Amino acid sequence: MQGKDIIITGIQPWDIEIGSNCKNIALEFSKNNRVLYVNYPLDRNTLRNKKNETAVVKRIKILNGELSCFEYINKNLTVFYPKVILESINKLPFYFLFKWFNKQNNQKFSAEIKRAIYECGFHDFIHFNDSDMFRSFYMKEMLNPVSSIYYIRDNLIKNPYWKKYGQFVEPELIAKSDLVVTNSLYYAEYAAKFNKHSYMIGQGCDISIYDEEKNHIEIATELMTLKKPVIGYIGFLTSRRLDINLVRMIAERRPDWTIVLVGPEDANFLASDLHNFENIIFLGSKPADELPSYTKGFDICINPQILNDATIGNYPRKIDEYLAMGKPTVATWTKAMEYFADYVYLAKTPEDYIHLIDKALSENNEEKEKARKKYAAMHSWENNVEAIYNAILKLK
Repeated sequence: MQGKDIIITGIQPWDIEIGSNCKNIALEFSKNNRVLYVNYPLDRNTLRNKKNETAVVKRIKILNGELSCFEYINKNLTVFYPKVILESINKLPFYFLFKWFNKQNNQKFSAEIKRAIYECGFHDFIHFNDSDMFRSFYMKEMLNPVSSIYYIRDNLIKNPYWKKYGQFVEPELIAKSDLVVTNSLYYAEYAAKFNKHSYMIGQGCDISIYDEEKNHIEIATELMTLKKPVIGYIGFLTSRRLDINLVRMIAERRPDWTIVLVGPEDANFLASDLHNFENIIFLGSKPADELPSYTKGFDICINPQILNDATIGNYPRKIDEYLAMGKPTVATWTKAMEYFADYVYLAKTPEDYIHLIDKALSENNEEKEKARKKYAAMHSWENNVEAIYNAILKLK
């Protein structure tokens, strides 16, 4: 798809400090199309409670006319900071009040977007909505795009912030969108209940630092003297997503295995008895560019997720990172993980982990490693956006 104008609204601003699917998609869109990336506006609670934070200070200066509301990322990609303050409505007690105020917020927001559209000279544009179910609920009616696309990449309606009204709003937004794209089979099945034009488009990942052919990657020094096999996990150690009991069971059943956990810990992990096991090693946070050295030192990679609303449909990008280095990987089965079924050992019970780790160790070979690397390489942002383009073509 080339020569199109695309308006993006979403739940992550351009100046967010963490990685963002939507930012990567926007950059890929902008290779061949003009893109206006609209940051979400300030709301009154944020203005009151976080007025000294860097991002909020910047937006106050924009509101006061001290800074431009446009930021130019490349020749085709412009970021827009709306000069408006929305009402904070998420804690209103009644749905009819929420709906009324939300429509007012949408009108204020859309008026600013229309101003940006005019100044940028956009026309016949596509609207890509990154899960912004509240602020962008009426954008199809108010902006009148040629196509409206809703993007689902997380189970937001189970999140406390969105749950109260999102359970009503999101299905309606899905139903009236022209197209719904998701990064998970689970979310695609959910969306298809309300809109037949719902497609799983996969996930883009930047796995270039895990490419052993292009980068000289040495095993991390901390792993060199550990007893093998080394069973490793990299990522935030949070009990919201990871099963502490499962990790404990593996360590107890197989004291001959060394379990290495790389990443920051939440309070439950910090307080857990996992720290008392001689064969469980906590290495803490590591710089992103050093993570391939740790992955290389693992004999088996694991993703010991607990099954809940936060994980059942989640696409774990760490799986692509593991596979990009050809590593045998054992992970908890979820609907989303079926996407990896031919390349990852999927465990449905805690006991499966023991059996599958043993199996992965015994049957690993060079051919399987090459196949894993090849599969991971398919999950580029270029291919991810190409899948979005193909989904748009299905509307014609």
